[in-house]
Amino acid sequence: MSAFPIQTVHTLAELRQRVALWRARGERVGFVPTMGALHDGHLSLVEEARRRARRVMVSVFVNPTQFAAGEDFDRYPRTLAADVERLARVDADLCYAPAAEEIYPPGFSTAVTVGGPAVADLEDHFRPTHFSGVALVVAKLLNQADCDVAVFGEKDYQQLLVIRRLARDLDLRAEIVGAPTLREADGLAMSSRNIYLSKEERAVAPALHRALTEAARLIAEGEPIGHVMAGAREEIAAKGFVIDYLEARHAETLARVAFRHDGPIRLLVAAKLGATRLIDNVAVEAPR
Repeated sequence: MSAFPIQTVHTLAELRQRVALWRARGERVGFVPTMGALHDGHLSLVEEARRRARRVMVSVFVNPTQFAAGEDFDRYPRTLAADVERLARVDADLCYAPAAEEIYPPGFSTAVTVGGPAVADLEDHFRPTHFSGVALVVAKLLNQADCDVAVFGEKDYQQLLVIRRLARDLDLRAEIVGAPTLREADGLAMSSRNIYLSKEERAVAPALHRALTEAARLIAEGEPIGHVMAGAREEIAAKGFVIDYLEARHAETLARVAFRHDGPIRLLVAAKLGATRLIDNVAVEAPR
């Protein structure tokens, strides 16, 4: 537990005042944007930011612009008091928890159009407005935070590549760092949405990661990608998942790949188990 209680601010003016104090002392600033409902996966991002910066701030903001009609914006868990307690345990310096009006004040009328990895026929196919909303809020938050480094989880792999491209294209000062996915003991990727799983669904959910891991192993050993991915789809569907996509893609561009030598490969999946949509990804390791 931190020796001092974590500070929580709700306005941009307060945030900038505190960041200015750190900058006046020449301190490197790290930032972890989140939508709250924090779990150990989020805390691992804070710890990664701490390794790279003297000061670490975390935002907690459920961003309405990245949810489409019919998605779970209204029921997305909001647990700010518990989130602040968790952040104190990993010695975060500041929690920024703005109201929607602070991010999108009356009359707000700007949008961000994204391309490149945002139009890869993966998440964008099923959530066509999602990455525009993500890019908008991340651009705003990175500007507001005036940070040196920002840490994002690799679980949302396509999102990570979109944000890297956003920062590069808009000349944002922050270095964008991807941190490995933290998993439960049975391999399930930690996610705020895991709380929606029933007891029976939670027992089945780790099959998603097992199928990805086995497919990555087979591809690394030289098995044909198309054959391996077809087998993985059959395995996941047999467990009761409804698959949105299960793809082998170039790890840097998200272009489709047909052969092992087409470049570094990432396997990405999104599938529903009951009413809960799970995503995951694994790297195909280079042959030794």
